[in-house]
Amino acid sequence: MNLKRKCAAALMAGLMVCGTAYAETADRETIQQVALLQSLAQGYFGGTVTVGQLRELGDTGIGTFKGLNGEMIVLDGVVYQALGSGEVVVADDKETVPFSNVTFFDKDITLPLTGIKDKTALEAQLNRVVKENGENSFYMIKLHTTFPSILFRSEYGSSEPYPTLVGALKEKQTEFTHKDITGTIVGLYCPNYMGGLNSTGWHFHFISDDKKHGGHVLELSFQSGEVLMDKTDAFSMLLPDDKHFQSFNLAKDMKEDIRQAEQDKQPLANKK
Repeated sequence: MNLKRKCAAALMAGLMVCGTAYAETADRETIQQVALLQSLAQGYFGGTVTVGQLRELGDTGIGTFKGLNGEMIVLDGVVYQALGSGEVVVADDKETVPFSNVTFFDKDITLPLTGIKDKTALEAQLNRVVKENGENSFYMIKLHTTFPSILFRSEYGSSEPYPTLVGALKEKQTEFTHKDITGTIVGLYCPNYMGGLNSTGWHFHFISDDKKHGGHVLELSFQSGEVLMDKTDAFSMLLPDDKHFQSFNLAKDMKEDIRQAEQDKQPLANKK
């Protein structure tokens, strides 16, 4: 692998002062994070970065929207919004983003896979490659295949005063099961030391080829597919410049809330 350009991107100033010149400072080899998953977990659903600004920071990634209004899938430079109703739309550039991770995708590793029976099996195969190539780096992946079975979720938006992430999902989460659907998984791996800023390990979102279905992946299986992996060794985080964000205790341990939000199916969720 060629030595990659590494840049300690000074993006925070661009966000806090005037929100301009994103394209000039964005580095292809940087994971660009908007706020913290811990702030989202505590109920920071507002956001000051727009979708239009986010697209200048990366062409591939995951996240959510103001009010926790659906799941974000960024693929080939387009920001898709998977709504709680199950509909997928192209997000408006003026929509704001409370949390997201994006990068400009460059394939570094190709991983052919067969006989993946569930999400745990997929993560085990990906973790093997991560261990071989560096567990302290970030990885963004794309996987395009047909899924004999996939379960994903989205959620309807909440209004102020916002609940916590777990509270919002208990009330607003919808779950969708599809058979024999073709589409793309966009996934992010965060190293263990990121536990105070994001969730560690893997986080997957899905969008179908026809761009009609998508969300946060809870379970999956597939017979064969090729994972494209972008290994990334730089990280930059944009912090919202508003008083509400400053009011949160971001040192609070939110690991269990994040685990529930990432993994748990909701017993009262609408099933479709």
